[in-house]
Order: sequence, then C-alpha cells, then structure tokens
Amino acid sequence: MAIATEVKNQTIRVGDTIRVYQKIHEEGKTRTQAFEGVVIAIKGREMGKSFTVRKIASGGIGVERIWPVASPGIERVSVVKQGNPRRSKLYYLRKRIGKQATKIKSPVKEMVQGEKKKSGKKG
Repeated sequence: MAIATEVKNQTIRVGDTIRVYQKIHEEGKTRTQAFEGVVIAIKGREMGKSFTVRKIASGGIGVERIWPVASPGIERVSVVKQGNPRRSKLYYLRKRIGKQATKIKSPVKEMVQGEKKKSGKKG
C-alpha cells in the first residue's frame, strides 16, 4: 500500500489537499484546468501507479478523478494543505456530507516555549 508518491517532481501523500493542473485539448487549442481536492488513495507500483483525488463540487456532489502518475496530461501538481491520516485509503470520506467530507487531521505542530496547553474542561 502506497501512502506517498512523486508526481512531476512534487511529493504527494494520502490525505493531502492538492491542485492538479491538467492539459485540455479543445478545437486545436490547449488550455490548463485545475482540479483541487483531497488525495484519497494511491494504488499500484512503479509505472502502473495512480492516485485518486476527490472534491466536493457545487450542490454538494462528490467528484473523483483518477490519474496515472506518469500521465503526460498532467502539467503540474501543487500541495495546498498537508494531511496526516491514520489510514492509507480514505474511502470513508465518500459517506461524509458537506465540509466534513474534506476534513483530514493536520500534522501535529510542536508547542512553542511558554504556550499553555488548552484543557478540555468547560466552565
């Protein structure tokens, strides 16, 4: 099970929110279209490796795209936000609705000297 791969000299991991810039050919012209979403899976080995990106489109509809890592149609990939999930496949996000469908635990940041830890007690 792969949890990280390199696409166009950019390392992506499962749980990262990424933006994939894809080349689109229309009527003799070429343009670039961005697709931004959460990486929910990385499958395969070597040249057969692919990654799945899921986003929530207008109307709350989930849209998934699968790209081969070695695809010539990908212009570039940029990581928008890093995630730190506990699983290698995030298929459970398909059952979530709205903003909860894109929430992934972020990497833990070290506390700065002198910063107090918040307690979970109310009152």
